[in-house]
Amino acid sequence: MTDPLHIPCPHCNGLNRIPAARLGDAPKCGRCKAPVLLNAPFELQQGDYASQIKGDLPLLIDVWAEWCGPCKSFAPIFEQAARQLSGRCRLAKLDSETNQQLAGQLGIRSIPSLILFRNGREVARQSGALPLPQLLEWLRSQGV
Repeated sequence: MTDPLHIPCPHCNGLNRIPAARLGDAPKCGRCKAPVLLNAPFELQQGDYASQIKGDLPLLIDVWAEWCGPCKSFAPIFEQAARQLSGRCRLAKLDSETNQQLAGQLGIRSIPSLILFRNGREVARQSGALPLPQLLEWLRSQGV
């Protein structure tokens, strides 16, 4: 029997204990009762960051801005990846314009930027938009 995974809720930041075997059962948050695992990226805000990078399921953050053409063209690819990776990796979008302090803290120099977190620590970073097959391969090379 495997230990439960600790996964933050994308809605209320509550930390949930979910058995690995139940990840495919659409688990709900014990605090707010909303779905814990989404098949779409969720919006990450400055106040959510510390809670959301924690947990046993990796978190991939897409740092973007409204004015960025490559960011806009990458958005549907990131959404497709979220559908394919549901239950294996959580995907979030961080608007660098509305969260300038956090973008600076993360050392963002160009957008779009992808940052992969596991257990509260950054484990990989990629700048620029990627086609879906390359994005999935990059994540596989990181153990996702």
